[in-house]
Amino acid sequence: MGNSQARPAVRWARGTQYLKQAVEGLSTAFAAQRLQLAAKAALAAGLAFLIAPVMPGAAANYPYYAPLGALVAMYHNVAGSVRNGVQALVGLTVGIGLAVILVNIADPSPLTVALFMGIGVLLGGIRGIGSGSDWIPTAALLVLLVGGNNADDFSFGYLVQMGVGVGVGIAVNFLVFPPLHLKAAAASLDSLRLALGQQLTDMGAALKEEWPPEHEEWSRRSEELASATGSVRHLVKEADASRRANPRRRLHPRDIDVDYRNLRQLERVTFHIQDMTDVLSDVIWESDVPYTVPLQDNEPLADAITATGNLLRSVSDADTEEQEELLRAATAAVETAMAATAARELDEGAVPASESIILSLHRILRAVRPGAEGPPS
Repeated sequence: MGNSQARPAVRWARGTQYLKQAVEGLSTAFAAQRLQLAAKAALAAGLAFLIAPVMPGAAANYPYYAPLGALVAMYHNVAGSVRNGVQALVGLTVGIGLAVILVNIADPSPLTVALFMGIGVLLGGIRGIGSGSDWIPTAALLVLLVGGNNADDFSFGYLVQMGVGVGVGIAVNFLVFPPLHLKAAAASLDSLRLALGQQLTDMGAALKEEWPPEHEEWSRRSEELASATGSVRHLVKEADASRRANPRRRLHPRDIDVDYRNLRQLERVTFHIQDMTDVLSDVIWESDVPYTVPLQDNEPLADAITATGNLLRSVSDADTEEQEELLRAATAAVETAMAATAARELDEGAVPASESIILSLHRILRAVRPGAEGPPS
């Protein structure tokens, strides 16, 4: 069926309207979050620099490192601020200690500096230091180059002021509108459902068109759907992380476990839809594939695919009764398609792809059925 025509070249402008809307919506959300983060970083840096001159002893001579510490600790969630700040201070401490050892056992030279920088990079691989690993060689080098003959005072001032800045950064992020990314995660899940549903309904429509179908955009969305699914997983994880140590979570309760469960379901659905997309695209546009979709299977397959797509597109906005009705309709359509393929006769040597598509539809319905659960995250 239609195997004699080559598949059209992939265009640069790919994707669906739903995916574009999802990307635009999320970009807008993160633009606002970025502005908020920038404002809080500016506030934290200013406060840290205000406090820096009253630090005891030699630390008061190095006030510029306090704003740097505030920037290091500024992150788009509170737990991340604490983690980044603590890891940076651990890295600084190790790096300063490394520089002090060098100063006490040898004069800085190209050979000794190279040796200790290498050791610093190796120490950065210590498990648990995380982002602080970059600060080990950086701190050691600053002590050697900036501290010079006054390495002890510089080391003390550097570490104290960075500690002050980190503390101010964490405090500002905790007290001033601590970020909570629940809405972005929820919106991304809804957008992905819509995109997957649209992909199915487009494929269902293609099966009822004269082959090769006039509309071919759906055949090029497989990679884009996978990318969208990865982005949604990232956003759900970000939402989960933003709840930790966040005082606002009590004002905005949300069961993140449900989001993870929905995510796992949609990941499974995406996998099966990608498989269906590849199979149908090959059948329509590739001439050298060993399988086909018999003409008599087109209509029942199209109805089953479309009904499943309508179910996916309704999940986020339909009431429970409507969803159950759509699930029953999709299940009935898939069973009808299965019965139709079982009753038809095939030419000798023909390898139908219809059964593969029906199996994918069965798995999609099983994944989105209420109470379905996927593998652990």
